[in-house]
Amino acid sequence: MCELFGITANRRVKINDLLKTFFSHSLEHRNGWGLVFLDDNSVSIEKEPVKASDSLYLKNRLTGRIETARCMAHIRKATVGDVSFSNTHPFSKRDEAGRNWVLVHNGTIFDSPLLSAYQYEQEGNTDSERILLYIVDQMNKHYVREMNSFDANERVRLVEKIIKRLAPGNKLNLMIHDGDYFYVHMNEEATLYMSEHEGSVIFSTHPLQPKGWTRVPKNRLLVYKDGILVYTGEQHEYTYIPSEEHMKLMYLEFASL
Repeated sequence: MCELFGITANRRVKINDLLKTFFSHSLEHRNGWGLVFLDDNSVSIEKEPVKASDSLYLKNRLTGRIETARCMAHIRKATVGDVSFSNTHPFSKRDEAGRNWVLVHNGTIFDSPLLSAYQYEQEGNTDSERILLYIVDQMNKHYVREMNSFDANERVRLVEKIIKRLAPGNKLNLMIHDGDYFYVHMNEEATLYMSEHEGSVIFSTHPLQPKGWTRVPKNRLLVYKDGILVYTGEQHEYTYIPSEEHMKLMYLEFASL
């Protein structure tokens, strides 16, 4: 599986050491790395389909001071989709309201007919990209149906509904940013952690420091704005539990890369 990193804060925070520790895990997640900075209402994505520890670009990038209030990072261990730039996280898509959506995903979609149609319009061939395309498509339909009066609360509730549709039988650890809000969801036990400190919240698949990390609440959507929790979703029942059948499917997919 992949690993995720994210931060939402009320000010710019220096994250060089955190990123260095996070990207050091690429020995086991060698199929690509990505970073996205979401400051100042912009989306700036940097990524390569190579092992992070082998990237000269990333090595040089981390030597300079990196400060951000909103950022996500990803290291990939491919299970669905070949090793290529178009399959490297993060993924981004603009909706019809002009809002930029960005997604990183740790998991696998084993069964979801809702996503099947998006294989014909995606740039790569990952299930993760299909999740983003489905979210944006649903946002567009709602936006048109409501005649452009689609407010932030409706947007958050729709994201929660989408996650509940996709979660059954699937591993859906993900982070999403919609230009305003930072969404976090985890449905496999003890696979995402958080550290809160003075107006900032940092997320990581594994704790990046010896102390100060707690487990992200399982099976519920958390929504943040500038480091502040603004919405806690209802807890659902769709915990992902790895099965022997799922492990075989992932092994066969990985062996074909």
